[in-house]
Amino acid sequence: MIKGILFDLDGTLLDRDRSLIAFLDHQYNRIHALHNIEKDVFIQRFIELDQKGYVWKDKVYQSLIEEMNLDLSWEELLEDYIASFQNHCIGFPGMIELLDYLKEENIKLAIITNGFGRFQMNNIKGLKIHDYFDEILISEIEGVRKPDTEIFTRALNRLGIEPYEGIFVGDHPVNDVEASIKSGIIGVWKEEDFFERPSYECRSIKNLIEIKDILASLS
Repeated sequence: MIKGILFDLDGTLLDRDRSLIAFLDHQYNRIHALHNIEKDVFIQRFIELDQKGYVWKDKVYQSLIEEMNLDLSWEELLEDYIASFQNHCIGFPGMIELLDYLKEENIKLAIITNGFGRFQMNNIKGLKIHDYFDEILISEIEGVRKPDTEIFTRALNRLGIEPYEGIFVGDHPVNDVEASIKSGIIGVWKEEDFFERPSYECRSIKNLIEIKDILASLS
């Protein structure tokens, strides 16, 4: 019987692609020194350098300023990103419906996410989902990051459940799915075209609400 579901954040609950475009559009409009280049050029190059969030933004902004000869401080742009991204967070369709359902079913919930503590917690609050979760583990705060199985074990222990009683849902085939399976959890891949499909057998979903079907199949 499944007693807990653990989620990745970026690309799983948070539609990071749409959120990032919304933030960059707003940042461009507010910072006039960026207007020396076309908005579309700025947004597209940022997305390319960002690599789905796997390149931290200090490097992204430094590269942008150098490439586009912008009269700006990367530190100023980075701080604006850290402070303001939370105001543009967009969840994937079905997120709130699924979380409401899981709470009604008395299933324990956790988030395990790599990243910086302040930034990731602000984004969770930006999605207005903080109160749904019994535990939130962020790699900077925990001192360990996915795919290290320790962070999964920690989450299970805090929820008070055994590995076989848990499901982990994430978009990264290695950091999320493979690592959770190695931890003894049922790993579910939230399909993402940016990554190659997992090279091993696992359950997969296209939409969050499909978790209800997986729960039904395991009951």
